Amino acid sequence: MAGNVAHALPPLTQPADRPPPLLTPMAASCRRSHGSFCLLIVLLLAAAASALGAAAGSSISHVQLSAEFLLPVDSMPIVHQHGPCSPLAAAGKHAGKAPSHTEILAADQRRVEYIHRRVSETTVRGARRPKRTAAPVELQPGSPSPASASSYAKPSSSSPANLPASSGSALGTGNYVVTIALGTPPARSTVVFDTGSDTTWVQCQPCVAYCYRQKEPIFNPSKSYTYANISCSSSYCDDLYTSGCSGGHCLYAVQYGDGSYTVGFYAQDTLKLGYDVIKEFRFGCGEKNRGLFGKAAGLMGLGRGKTSLPVQAYNKYNGVFAYCLPASASGTGFLDFGPGAPAANARLTPMLTDNGPTFYYVAITGIKVGGHLLSIPESIFSGAGALVDSGTVITRLPPSAYEPLSSAFARGMERLGYKKAPAFSILDTCYDLTGYQGSISLPAVALVFDGGACLDVDASGILYVADVSQACLAFAANEDDTDVAIVGNTQQKTYSVLYDLGKKVVGFAPGAC
Repeated sequence: MAGNVAHALPPLTQPADRPPPLLTPMAASCRRSHGSFCLLIVLLLAAAASALGAAAGSSISHVQLSAEFLLPVDSMPIVHQHGPCSPLAAAGKHAGKAPSHTEILAADQRRVEYIHRRVSETTVRGARRPKRTAAPVELQPGSPSPASASSYAKPSSSSPANLPASSGSALGTGNYVVTIALGTPPARSTVVFDTGSDTTWVQCQPCVAYCYRQKEPIFNPSKSYTYANISCSSSYCDDLYTSGCSGGHCLYAVQYGDGSYTVGFYAQDTLKLGYDVIKEFRFGCGEKNRGLFGKAAGLMGLGRGKTSLPVQAYNKYNGVFAYCLPASASGTGFLDFGPGAPAANARLTPMLTDNGPTFYYVAITGIKVGGHLLSIPESIFSGAGALVDSGTVITRLPPSAYEPLSSAFARGMERLGYKKAPAFSILDTCYDLTGYQGSISLPAVALVFDGGACLDVDASGILYVADVSQACLAFAANEDDTDVAIVGNTQQKTYSVLYDLGKKVVGFAPGAC
């Protein structure tokens, strides 16, 4: 079965109902694909080793430097929410309780249900929902509007921006986070990045109603001399899905599938992404925020709508961005913007932009298990449609596609001698891996897309390990074949996932982080 089996599971000693180890052994310290911090550590350790060798009279003449540390340092790093590099992690007595697997999967199901509702409202398959512009958007009467500034310079083109991104489970979400800076002088904000949302927002002072507790200081627009509110008469206000007006200033509101929401002033200010600067970037300055955002300062919208970052900065980045989600809680991925983001080995599939706004629609044509294409009619996938989403954890498939996948995977696991385990939450194909040491073998799983692109799921994305005695196939069935399929972030791990709005393609480049 060589070539048809993935080999990469480490020893499994995870306690029950805790977030998974992500299935790839990593060093205890942060392992960054892009950046200089770990390079410094490596060089310091190498120097220390050389000094010790010299003191012992040895003849060490060389030290090894991994090629990964030669990668560009202008990326925005992505790290797992529970890893040592998470910007929102707290140590010792200040460490918050991470969400359990049950909580993560329950929140994931709410997000999927929300996406399904949005798709039915906005795609060509369903009735289009009219833009809402009234009462839901309001702050307390007489609340002061944030300070404003009047002069801005126009954005200029530059080299691709590249930022670190971290998983957002430490925030109380199942998503990944990235650190940006807003204002002049710049104020740091760690935000969830989300390809399923358009409007970027952060919590702002004054919180006229209430703000949830975040780790970093809440953004204060009065301290930024480049901040300005958007006028109600501006066409930018019309770009919002839900908007209102207060004292001549545009108000925005965003409500999410789990009931979380943010309301505030629609504004513009200078945004810093790594070494890049975007002036007059439009975002929500949230003064009324509540929900399951954990410790994050807000959200970065990477969808296809007019208010999204890729669309606003289209002239700068040509509508191109890519990210890589690390396999391990100790690993580091990246978020890149600009034409330099695509990898040369990216496998491309058409972006179906006519299916509807916001989401990144693609066409799945088949599924492979153990290198063999399953007997699933393409009509099963084309009837429901599919999208790629950074915020959904577990890939969802039409029941008529999930059942053959589950059955084929179960047969492969039976041949390998693994013992079945009870279902866990939304996951029903589970195994007891108690007693296994070192790496174990798994049947390979791949998703096939229109145009021949193939996502050979990394071993870290095949199983969701709720417990050593309950490791489950990280795919789930939708309620109905007519519900859109969603390629979740568990299956995207270690790939550079490319989005190119200009060329209308989505791509997958293996082994990127």
